[in-house]
Amino acid sequence: MEEWQQILAKSIVKPKDLAERFGLDEKEIEAIVGPYPMRITPTVLETIKSKDDAIWKQVVPDIVELADIDAEDDPLEEDLMSPVPHLVHRYPDRVLLMVTNQCPIYCRFCTRKRLVGKPGFLKKGELDRAIQYLREHREVRDVILSGGDPLLLPDHLLERIFKALRTIPHLELIRIGSRVPGSLPQRITPKLCEMVKKYHPIYMNLHFNHPDELTTEVKAACGMLADAGIPLGAQTVLLKGVNDNPDIMKRLVHQLLLARVKPYYLYQADLTKGTNHFRTSVETGLNIIKALQGHTSGMAVPHFVIDAPGGGGKIPLLPDDYLVHMDKDGALLRNYENKTFHYPQPKPDNRRELPMVGIGASLDTAEESYVTCGNSYPDRDGYAAWGNSCGGDADDL
Repeated sequence: MEEWQQILAKSIVKPKDLAERFGLDEKEIEAIVGPYPMRITPTVLETIKSKDDAIWKQVVPDIVELADIDAEDDPLEEDLMSPVPHLVHRYPDRVLLMVTNQCPIYCRFCTRKRLVGKPGFLKKGELDRAIQYLREHREVRDVILSGGDPLLLPDHLLERIFKALRTIPHLELIRIGSRVPGSLPQRITPKLCEMVKKYHPIYMNLHFNHPDELTTEVKAACGMLADAGIPLGAQTVLLKGVNDNPDIMKRLVHQLLLARVKPYYLYQADLTKGTNHFRTSVETGLNIIKALQGHTSGMAVPHFVIDAPGGGGKIPLLPDDYLVHMDKDGALLRNYENKTFHYPQPKPDNRRELPMVGIGASLDTAEESYVTCGNSYPDRDGYAAWGNSCGGDADDL
């Protein structure tokens, strides 16, 4: 085994080990991890400072998970939007390809609690079916590898997927969703980075929820990925008792930027069975965005989105007091200091300011008109200074 696999093997997965380490009720943990598996890597264990802190809440099983029995297993209806096994096609030009059910840690709030923790990965026959579907759907230009966590696949299996995808001419982008850099940073090796570089453009969206997750070792792993030319974004889930606080969120986005990771999405928690004790009000997320906007770098402000129940997709939200009023005369806007400003609409004007390419312009006098000449457009001096482009001036020659 590689070093990262040896470290992963030391993770806490058994109720007895967790109970002994933290003085918990082993039987209670057994009841929870039966339907909802547990894995906590050594890296994450080291960041737990006390019981019920922000890291603890994300990874340690809680009996309230079993009390949440009325919610849906699949609130986003991914299974209904899966034309072939392991592939979800919700949006017109992109698909989700779930390549494994394994994760370095099993988040207690996971939207795929129904799937994660099961053994195995995408088999060759299943990959072939997904590739064939993508070949037949030329509108797809972007594929997101997810699961589970794609970076738990060994390099040769991950490269098999990259190679297969890069045989599809119309497929432009490959994206990876991963929590590995923050929970198993040892997996980010020079060998992995060199392999990934061969299949660019590849993007990664990494999962971080709290600033304490951005340790020195984690930042170094993110730096290796960035040095390999991989643009990095961060996906964060808004979680009660973890990050539902503007100050915590500001610290998180600042630490992300220091790690060369762009805050991308802030998700309202999904309505998944076993996770609803993490949900906050929608207003909580809007207030966090309002506390960030204008008070820190614009690049530090993520999109706040709700992944709509019933498979409606991601819907972005902004505080409703930014746009105070809008009509044909202009927009009345409110900024982060609670000051208002008026932005005027452009006045109707039916005149064309520039001639249409390939059509003689109609100006007030004949001597000011532009005359087409072959594939060039001479200027008033009669010279076509810029080849097959628009005409220049005699002085430009």
